[in-house]
Amino acid sequence: MSTERAEGSFRNTNIPGNDQRQQPLSRYESQKRRDWNSFGLYLKNQRPQVPLSQCNYNHVLDFLRSLDQFGKTKVHLQGCMFYGLPEPPAPCTCPLRQAWGSLDSLIGRLRAAYEENGGSPATNPFANGAIRVYLREVRECQAKARGIPYKKNNKKSNQSKGSDESAGSSSAMHFS
Repeated sequence: MSTERAEGSFRNTNIPGNDQRQQPLSRYESQKRRDWNSFGLYLKNQRPQVPLSQCNYNHVLDFLRSLDQFGKTKVHLQGCMFYGLPEPPAPCTCPLRQAWGSLDSLIGRLRAAYEENGGSPATNPFANGAIRVYLREVRECQAKARGIPYKKNNKKSNQSKGSDESAGSSSAMHFS
């Protein structure tokens, strides 16, 4: 449900019978709503149940880890003979996991949904530093397992250098 800030309180703009014509939700808004509902269901299914007001970054981390069971990205373990190969020649028994990019996008949508649903930016568990650390570790682990170094463009050096510089020299490998 979308909410609008009105004189210090939240009011619902999607109330049935409201005279406003509802625009179809964008793909992003639909996904954000599904993700928010999935996280709420996850909290509800915890024993004991966890109210959203008591949710913290540990619940978010547990939720992210639980999503690996639905993953489609093969992440080779360090002992696997295909560890570090971008395109392994044969199948192996290494686990499927959620891709780093999917988790990163999910956290962005949940972070926005938390605040849109009345949560304070100061207490947003999706914005906690531990979540960023977890995502960085997932990214690095998956990149190493596939033998693909993570590359990040150095925007400041791109802007200050002339356009005749080669593309290879304007990017740097970072594992931070």
